[in-house]
Amino acid sequence: MPHTNPSDQDVKELLTNAKTIAMVGASSSPDRPSHGIMQRLQRVGYRVIPINPRETEILGEKAYATLADVPDKIDIVDVFRRAEDTPPIADEAVTAGAKVLWLQSGISSEDAAARATAGGLTVVMDACIGSMHSMLQVPKK
Repeated sequence: MPHTNPSDQDVKELLTNAKTIAMVGASSSPDRPSHGIMQRLQRVGYRVIPINPRETEILGEKAYATLADVPDKIDIVDVFRRAEDTPPIADEAVTAGAKVLWLQSGISSEDAAARATAGGLTVVMDACIGSMHSMLQVPKK
């Protein structure tokens, strides 16, 4: 059975309760979509931890090579990577103890969704976390 995203109400609750978002594929380049979304999420009060082995710091936050390297608790793993790269990221998100695997707009992977769901995570696919935050009128932190 294909994956179905949670209801808008459930997504709003996830975003309201989350404090820390690990962004896989975050970039220090201002012309990359992940950069703008990271800024937007920081402005509304989330701690956003960049995951990118080629970066050392993005928007004032220390960057980590993998989710396993992050010493802090992660609520949401937000993924800016190609769909074929997402199944192992789903496994890492489960191992890291995240609550949500979020695949950005244009990214869908039934395999990643199945792995994350089997590991107890809620999965949102093919949706922009920044747009959903605005559309659902999630309060600032």
